[in-house]
Amino acid sequence: MAIQTLMNVSVKCEYALRAVLDLTLAPPGHPTRIADIAMRQAIPQKFLETILADLKKAGFLQSRRGAEGGYLLGKPADTITVGQVIRTLEGGRTGRAALEAPGPLEEFWDQVDDAVAGVIDRTTFAELGRKWRERQMRYVPNWEI
Repeated sequence: MAIQTLMNVSVKCEYALRAVLDLTLAPPGHPTRIADIAMRQAIPQKFLETILADLKKAGFLQSRRGAEGGYLLGKPADTITVGQVIRTLEGGRTGRAALEAPGPLEEFWDQVDDAVAGVIDRTTFAELGRKWRERQMRYVPNWEI
């Protein structure tokens, strides 16, 4: 079962996570254009502009103007967690919606929420970037004889 099912993550949040990971994988110190992120991540550019502005406002990103401008991470990738980005985009919410009256499964769902929060709060974008690069390296053909 996907974590999105448990967390009910919005499309906006999913796109924000993709954008931050894209910038994590970019060469350090080199701004990335919005159009390039949008193309690589299959995100509508106008929607991405709004998302990047929100992430910049929250301090996750910085931008540079001009012909060589674009977006960069605003702090080191090993200090940005998935949980921080999700909470920023989802208004602080990471768990399921509260019911009017607690039910018989309340304690169970609290444990699920705690487990999910534990994973997203200790997973940094540096770790995601490292894992992605390692995965990509496994699929590079080696034509040496």
